[in-house]
Amino acid sequence: MRNLIVVLGDQLDSRSAAFDGFDAHQDVVWMAEVARESTRVWTSLPRIALFLSAMRHFRDELRAAGVSVDYLPLSGSAAGETDSLDSALRVALARLRPERVVLVEPGEWGLREALRAAVAASATPLDERPDRHFLCSAAEFARHAQGRRQLRMEFFYREMRRRHHVLLDSGGEPEGGEWNYDHDNRKSFGSAGPAALGIPAALAFPPDALTREVLAEVAARFPGHPGSVDAFDWPVSRDDALRALGDFITHRLPVFGDFQDAMWRGEPWLFHSRLAAALNLKLLDPREVIAAAETAFRSGRAPLAATEGFIRQILGWREYVRGIYWLHMPGYLERNALGATAALPRFYWDAATDMACLHDAIGQTLRHGYAHHIQRLMVTGLFALLYGVDPRAVHEWYLAVYVDAVEWVELPNTLGMSQYADGGVMASKPYVASGRYIQRMGNYCSGCRYDPTVSTGARACPFTTLYWDFLARHEALLAKNPRMGMQLRNLARLTPEAREAIASQAAALRSRLGG
Repeated sequence: MRNLIVVLGDQLDSRSAAFDGFDAHQDVVWMAEVARESTRVWTSLPRIALFLSAMRHFRDELRAAGVSVDYLPLSGSAAGETDSLDSALRVALARLRPERVVLVEPGEWGLREALRAAVAASATPLDERPDRHFLCSAAEFARHAQGRRQLRMEFFYREMRRRHHVLLDSGGEPEGGEWNYDHDNRKSFGSAGPAALGIPAALAFPPDALTREVLAEVAARFPGHPGSVDAFDWPVSRDDALRALGDFITHRLPVFGDFQDAMWRGEPWLFHSRLAAALNLKLLDPREVIAAAETAFRSGRAPLAATEGFIRQILGWREYVRGIYWLHMPGYLERNALGATAALPRFYWDAATDMACLHDAIGQTLRHGYAHHIQRLMVTGLFALLYGVDPRAVHEWYLAVYVDAVEWVELPNTLGMSQYADGGVMASKPYVASGRYIQRMGNYCSGCRYDPTVSTGARACPFTTLYWDFLARHEALLAKNPRMGMQLRNLARLTPEAREAIASQAAALRSRLGG
């Protein structure tokens, strides 16, 4: 054997740098399913199933193309010897004895270090190649960050638009004269709800025979894990992912911008793309996703505001988050700027709560492994932030339950953007709000036993109680942030008696939930 090509579960791209110079007569692809990837955090059944099904489909596609694949199935992952990727690789290297190991840089700092150590221990040369899936390398982002007192995604995004000539006019300026069309986006549905708009059903991906085998195996192997595979309906191959992309561009992109922040009970998908998992597994290339959206705009099939908002998530936010991850790891994982120490409430694992918004968003997450970005930021994430949950525990929950969660994208979004644990690296202020924000953006509050306008008493909304409690607890720190001025002025209007009542209500809530 000349080269052993290591392909990780989130590197399912036959066009990646790992296959540069590949010779089917001399080279072998190595892939492994290992138990620890599902148990180091209490990973949900939908997430485990998606990774395993996508990996097995990719394996079979390679074999059909004449590629030799040395594949370790989950059933062969033995405790101690091959229960982790690095230990499984050590065993494989001793057995196969390749002349060289080829590896595209992993997307997780800890895994990268472990795999490097495994290869070094075997004394096999390692050819670690850049991940050209991304439009900005870690080194390029570091150069962007150098000398800046503060990093802000908006300025990075503009650089990326210019560098890759995306949504620019013939003069090299932004289409429509503006870089950002948030002011035209982010509407709520109103009392009529999304049904009045005629939400098109998302393209379905019924499990094929191989996926059904995976679902049965996952349910049997991990019976105590959260979630369910009964509603599994994710694209697991490149062909599936391309069909999902076409479906989104045709049917939902035109109104995505208007309602990208809206929420509605019992409607998990709305006008969102469901493409993040396919992108993060490398079944889709971000360039082709961006190009498809821009083509829709230029052909008159999607408005500029919706197209720009969607492209910003991929060319801007996704690349920015990855840059932040590699710029600050490994220490980033330990940050806790607000000193939060509470345990994650149990209902995050079973949705057993009488708060309607959390019950719906978490229940949806456990069924599908999915929630859109506002459900994550301003429902599940907001409650954890206001409650004071240890940010590491919040990170581990997000990594465990969402099918699109891989550490490079999930950690900065959770620890930085959602929990403000990095002290302002990702976000210019903590994203905190009372229950009124949730009421404004959907219908969760309708019929809920709690009133989002009330902070104390039997009908008090826990979000609203904890919002004022959060501002009071962190008042000195937040006073240094100019973007928190209005919220702190509203806090200052509360009487000492009102503050004391809110603090007592918040303490009682924490006692009841175990925090």
